[in-house]
Amino acid sequence: MNQTETVLNPFAQDIERGFSSPRKFIPSKYFYDAAGDALFQKIMHLPEYYLTAAEYEIFRTRSAEIIRDAGLQPGVQVIELGAGDGTKTKLLLREMMKTGIDFTYHPIDISGHVLEVLERNMKSELGDTLRVMPVTGDYFEALRSAHFSEKRQKFMLFLGSTIGNFDDDDGSGFIARLAGAMNPRDLLLVGFDLKKDPQVIAAAYNDSAGITRAFNMNLLLRINRELDADFDIGKFAHYPLYDPEMGAAKSYLVSKKKQTVSVGALQRTFDFGAGEVIFTEISRKYDMGDMIRFARVAGLEVQNEYRDARGYFADVSMKKA
Repeated sequence: MNQTETVLNPFAQDIERGFSSPRKFIPSKYFYDAAGDALFQKIMHLPEYYLTAAEYEIFRTRSAEIIRDAGLQPGVQVIELGAGDGTKTKLLLREMMKTGIDFTYHPIDISGHVLEVLERNMKSELGDTLRVMPVTGDYFEALRSAHFSEKRQKFMLFLGSTIGNFDDDDGSGFIARLAGAMNPRDLLLVGFDLKKDPQVIAAAYNDSAGITRAFNMNLLLRINRELDADFDIGKFAHYPLYDPEMGAAKSYLVSKKKQTVSVGALQRTFDFGAGEVIFTEISRKYDMGDMIRFARVAGLEVQNEYRDARGYFADVSMKKA
């Protein structure tokens, strides 16, 4: 590790690594600063962005079925990885409360502020009797912590097709690591965006209002704000594409001309050729064979699959094989 790396914050280190790579990239986790969060809230309500509405429909119409099939035991620990605003999860928890299941809800997120807001909102909507015990930190460190009892069943939620933001091998490995934290009676529920008409998928990442473009451009603006850079977003284009053979939607920022950008926090410049791309995100799409393979590699087996009416999205439950 060089001296620069020891004094830079993680964002600066990741940008230096990404822009120094032969294939420039920005890790997609940096989409979500305050401005990015606000833009993504708009994206979720766009007519083209079907993912949120499709998964919400599953929880709105099938929560009772999901809970019945899960075989939840008294004292179950409901653990959500990356809960966001909890909109869909509220439907599931409300149904659990309605049926009288004794449970504690444990949202896990790296941001303590996000968890504080979530806890307030959950209790405001579901009542003060709801037991919420947030856990701040890395998913896997949190799962190994003393917050969770091996004597109590775990019902783990990884929703929103976040699994699609991993490369295929990384996604499979992520599920395998979650399986390592599971006992035979535990259950994992994972959201998968399904393969469908390529034009439907392509439109979800290239909306007519240009909100997704602004969401991607905010990455460069964030680097300007936080790392004292001088990106001119007018000199970059947003280019999304969907490869139906690979089942992968990808997003890029493309340099419109040869240019040099200074990043003050790194005390260095980076050259961009005309047409050179910065990779920002992948969102993989799946079929049932993919989901069964993910489970099998992790030593799990698919228990049940819940789809929306159009068959756009699936939440899939898995248990130890």
